[in-house]
Amino acid sequence: MNYRVLGRTGLRVSTLSFGGAPLGSAYGPTTQEQSTAAVHAALDAGINFFDTAPYYGATTAETALGHALAGVPRDQFILATKVGRYGLDQFDFSAARVTASVDESLARLQCEHLDLIQVHDLEFGRLDQIVNETLPALDALRASGKVRFVGITGLPLRALTVAHSFWPADTVLSYCHYCLHDTTLAAAAPAWRERKSGVINASPLAMGLLSDAGPPDWHPAPAALRDACYAAAGFCRAQGRSLAELALQFALADSPADTTLVGMRTAAEVALNVAAAAAAPDRGFIATLQQRLAPVRNRTWPSGLPENN
Repeated sequence: MNYRVLGRTGLRVSTLSFGGAPLGSAYGPTTQEQSTAAVHAALDAGINFFDTAPYYGATTAETALGHALAGVPRDQFILATKVGRYGLDQFDFSAARVTASVDESLARLQCEHLDLIQVHDLEFGRLDQIVNETLPALDALRASGKVRFVGITGLPLRALTVAHSFWPADTVLSYCHYCLHDTTLAAAAPAWRERKSGVINASPLAMGLLSDAGPPDWHPAPAALRDACYAAAGFCRAQGRSLAELALQFALADSPADTTLVGMRTAAEVALNVAAAAAAPDRGFIATLQQRLAPVRNRTWPSGLPENN
C-alpha cells in the first residue's frame, strides 16, 4: 500500500481509502458480519483511512463501522465522518446542530475523537452560513479534543472553491470529478493545494456509473451519461475486462488527490480493489475507453441550491 500526507494535517493516509456508504446498505443489503470482515480486510491490506457519515443508511453505516473498529488500537486507523446532511432532504448546518452531531457520531463510532470532521454536501446550504457559522463551530471543537481537523465536501466544484476561498479548510473532498469520464478535479485541486489543504477524491467509479453492473436506480446522472457508461461496461465485458477495475486504476495512477475513497461492502470487494490498485494500469485500453466516453466528457448533474452550481 502506498501512502501520502493529507495536506497540512500531517496525517499519513493510504492512497486507497475505505468509503463507508456501502456499510449503510446504499449499494445493496449488508450485515454487521460482512461489514466487520470488510473493515478488517482493509486494515490487513494497509488501508488506514475510513470515511463515513450519519447520512449513510440513516446512521447505520456509522454504527456498523464503530462495531467493526471496536478493539482495534486507535492509532492504527484515521477516522473521518461528516455533519450537516441527515436524510435525502434533511439538512441542518447550524452551529448547534453540527456540534451536537459530532457527539452523536462519536457515540455511534465508539471513539473519543475524530481525526477529520467534514461539512457534508455544503452545496445544499447557504455558503455564507457554511463559512461564517458551520465551519467556525467545527473548528471550535478542536480545543475540546473531539476533532483534530476540519474539512468540506460536495459535488459542485464551484461551491467547494468559493467556500475554500473564504475559509481554507484542512481538507476538501470532491466526488465523481476524477474518474474515466470526468477529470475536472485536476483543474480545481491546485488552488486548494496552494493553501495547504489536503485533497480527497471520492467515488472514482462515479457512484456506480463505472461499475460492471451499472448504477443503482437512485443515481442522479442524466440518461446520456448513464447510457454511455453502460455501453462502456459492455465493451469491457466483450474484451474480457472489468470497467470497475480499469476505472479505479485510472483514478489512482495520476491522481491529483492525496487519497481516493472507494466504497467497499465485503472482504471480497476489498481484495478486488486492493489488487486493482496494485496493478499497473493498461493505459492503452484506458485511452480507448476514454475515447468511447468522449461524448459525455466532464458531464455531471446539478446538486444543491441552484446558486451553488
